Amino acid sequence: MKILFITPYPQGEAPSQRFRFEQYFPELQKRGYTFHVSPFIDRKAWSHLYKKGHWYSKLTGILRGIIRRFRDLFSMGKVDFVFIHREAMPFGPAFFEWLITHVFKKKTIYDFDDAIWLPNASENNSQLTMLLKRFHNPRNICRWANKVSVGNNFLGDFARQYNTNVVYNPTTIDTDEHHNTTTDHSNHKFIIGWTGSHSTLPYLDILVPVIRELEQKFDFEFHVICDVTPKFQLKSLVFVKWSKQDEIDDLLNFNVGVMPMPDDPWTRGKCGFKALQYMALGVPAVVSNVGVNPMIVDHEVNGCVCNTIDDWKFYLSKLLSEPDYLRKLSNHSREKIVSGYSLQSNRKNFMSLFSD
Repeated sequence: MKILFITPYPQGEAPSQRFRFEQYFPELQKRGYTFHVSPFIDRKAWSHLYKKGHWYSKLTGILRGIIRRFRDLFSMGKVDFVFIHREAMPFGPAFFEWLITHVFKKKTIYDFDDAIWLPNASENNSQLTMLLKRFHNPRNICRWANKVSVGNNFLGDFARQYNTNVVYNPTTIDTDEHHNTTTDHSNHKFIIGWTGSHSTLPYLDILVPVIRELEQKFDFEFHVICDVTPKFQLKSLVFVKWSKQDEIDDLLNFNVGVMPMPDDPWTRGKCGFKALQYMALGVPAVVSNVGVNPMIVDHEVNGCVCNTIDDWKFYLSKLLSEPDYLRKLSNHSREKIVSGYSLQSNRKNFMSLFSD
């Protein structure tokens, strides 16, 4: 069996790809599958994709991506399955998806982990994205695909309007080879931490007043791991530039991981990846009561679920002031991920995507 993975980004770069299907590649090889990954954006264009300007690099990268998609069509005769993550192209109609499913009639798995039918563009590319993107494409691709793989039930409810063969395939953590250790809560100054990208950094605005108030009562650092520097000012703020090589070590510095989010249709489509990462390393997660978060975090068992600003103040204060409470939540955090959100626990479910 040969699988063609059609992806937006280069292999090994985007978290949605790394933790939804790329980490299963060794299992595919073990079972005798061969596969090829075809990104729309290559590594050269990726280096400038989310930076302001660099229009020549972006436009030539788009041109290379279009050419690559036509080359993909010429390889269809050698392919048994086509796995499409999010979309074949980031703009225009679902032309390639239609050809793959209607002309070449390939068994197609359509995978997404965000509410991609809703407008939500990066600020650096928003005007171009809003002009060219077709937000109704996911509806059509869901109709055409043999199976739809979704990261949570909110996305599944959307997909089931157009396809009866929908598989809940959660974003997972490799708890054996990658997130395979736990934090030491006693070896450094207390650290409240957050990790994410430029697209989710604005969600921290919810938490900034809370952190500022806690600074008056407690001695701690607030670590923000991101690809861009936060614009807000806090006495406790420590900015850590994200890198794949240091990702685990930087997260292991956390005593508590936070995941604030507003409650709207876009955030309800999120798959709780930050909480998964924290908890896999024994870091209790304090999260907003939005979308999939209360399914991942069992309140006051392995983390805390917050409905109001007062909740954020109360539970962060409790974790800062009660070491036994912190350790109790920490002791149960990793086991929740190992049992229900690990690569190992989801392996059979993922492989079922490629069965008839």
